[in-house]
Amino acid sequence: MHIPDNYLSPQTCAVMTAAVVPAWTISIKKIKQSLPPEKVAMMGVAAAFSFLGMMFNVPLPGGTTGHAVGGTLIALLLGPYASCISVSIALLLQALLFGDGGIISFGANSFNMAFVLPFVGYAIAHAISPDWGKNKNRDLVAAGIGSYAGINAAALSAAIEFGIQPMLFKDSAGNALYCPYGLNVSIPAMMAGHLTLFGLAEVIFTVAILAFVWKAAPEFTGEKTKTGLPLKILLAVLICAVPVGLLAEGTAWGEWETDEIAATGAGFTPKGMLHGFDFSSMIPDYSLKGLPDWFGYILSAAIGAAILIIVFRIAGSIVSKGSRHDRAAA
Repeated sequence: MHIPDNYLSPQTCAVMTAAVVPAWTISIKKIKQSLPPEKVAMMGVAAAFSFLGMMFNVPLPGGTTGHAVGGTLIALLLGPYASCISVSIALLLQALLFGDGGIISFGANSFNMAFVLPFVGYAIAHAISPDWGKNKNRDLVAAGIGSYAGINAAALSAAIEFGIQPMLFKDSAGNALYCPYGLNVSIPAMMAGHLTLFGLAEVIFTVAILAFVWKAAPEFTGEKTKTGLPLKILLAVLICAVPVGLLAEGTAWGEWETDEIAATGAGFTPKGMLHGFDFSSMIPDYSLKGLPDWFGYILSAAIGAAILIIVFRIAGSIVSKGSRHDRAAA
């Protein structure tokens, strides 16, 4: 679901970025108002969950792959506004450092996975279990249904963004400038995987980690603010297990390289893709030269998780100092 650069027109990317900016602005404001400063640091652990979950690729017959996102999980732990910012920062890190998702299309990816997904998932989960926290078994069922709905809503959003490209942006010969597949192809292609295996992966990821956190990691739900040993062990296990994602062969639909797209059935490579924005990440595809793929994947997972945790700890410290300053001024 990570839309690379040049699959969407610059105009579409601008519109999607403009659409998600208010969500970011409101989310930051809501976090400052409702999330205790000491809990802001926990958003880094939550963002690490999302980052690691997106590294576990799941294969689908036919050669495509997909993954969980964890947006609903974070929303149910820390609130949808915290999820919006946590997943957005994880997506930004993936794009800048690992080349997973585009730079220009960052706004579109954030709209789909950091806005649509967690807010839809959170709303449905709480609609099914309105007295959240009173019945954990029902809450877990609600979390599973909400996460399934959330990731499919995000996939549909991405499919529409892909599918309108050949309708709106063509060259003088009538060929698509960007994604060459219309809605009649993009929606079935995206939804087939997410309504089945990828949606199931999101459900398992959400329910399993939510159940673990409730039982073993009170730092998310109680007064404790430091990351406890069980949570550290869980992060370490996820980091060590990410090479499982390498077993999935093929490329996610809509994430092909420019030299691959002609072979996907389009029959040509759109000019906008050939001559569009080009960005070289430091650790492309989570691989490092001279290292086995599995080790590079683990190292990338560790680096990404560590950066996210550090960034949000710094943010938590800044918010805490700001709160103390405001109280002193009052």
